Amino acid sequence: MTEILTTADGTAFVRTPEERFADLADFDYEPRYVTVDGLRTAYVTAGPDPSDSATATILLLHGEPTWGYLYRKMIPALADAGHRVIVPDLIGFGRSDKPVERAAYTYAGHVEWMRVFLEATAAERGSGPLHLFGQDWGGLIGLRLAAENPDLFDGLILANTALPVGDSPGAGFDFWRQFSQDVPFMDCGRLVDNATANAMSEAAIDAYRAPFPDESHMAGARQFPLLVPVSPDDPAVPANRAAWKVLERWTKPVLTLWAPDDPVLGGLQSLITERVPGAAGQPHDQFKPAGHFIQEDQGPALAEAINTWLAHT
Repeated sequence: MTEILTTADGTAFVRTPEERFADLADFDYEPRYVTVDGLRTAYVTAGPDPSDSATATILLLHGEPTWGYLYRKMIPALADAGHRVIVPDLIGFGRSDKPVERAAYTYAGHVEWMRVFLEATAAERGSGPLHLFGQDWGGLIGLRLAAENPDLFDGLILANTALPVGDSPGAGFDFWRQFSQDVPFMDCGRLVDNATANAMSEAAIDAYRAPFPDESHMAGARQFPLLVPVSPDDPAVPANRAAWKVLERWTKPVLTLWAPDDPVLGGLQSLITERVPGAAGQPHDQFKPAGHFIQEDQGPALAEAINTWLAHT
């Protein structure tokens, strides 16, 4: 029977049993935890000691319905190149606690949770440059975080993401949004496999299933598609419009690494490269074969592109 826990302010949540994460394929990093708004937030780190002030840190933000495991093909190459890597699990995903009520999940709330997370882990990032890599919701959250805290990041790396202001990213997203509400049980492992160009191993598919043993753990996975501001009256639209005003003046380096064959967000790369000044003249790239979860299909190539870019930035 699933145990329902409660934060001091009365937020009910569940915590995925640790045994669900036993023997993860190619992801033997020791989880660390900080408390954010009464909820345990999980993350892993790799790379040099943060006491080296010259070390750049890369924050790898996942989307939905994935978790930090998504970056297992990128972490080793980034760390071996001398970069500090920090990979959190968003609240509601991975090893992080999962509020059971959908109303606990809001766009603004996740931006604030991530800001507090970065504040709580500042010592582990060190004083060197901080770069964001955001894909899917990792970009939606990361771009808002950067726009609202412009001194926080020294560079942005974006892959198959968006920052909607009241309009849908397209038919592919519309299908996913409806499917996510109608499907009786959300098999997150199979969903990720279906959104990649290359076949995944059964071990990897099981790793994406691990955080969600039953429906009580899936409030975030169910609610996230509804949080994308695709209608003009969505409460996130004013904040996203304000974020775009900041990004349209953003001159720090911005790199996009895209999967153009992604049926959900594959056609949106130019929205960033043409609107954000810091993207001008950067070595933007596209990767094939790759689906929505480009990290699964092209993880090592993405890491190589990031390493090359940071070496010349």
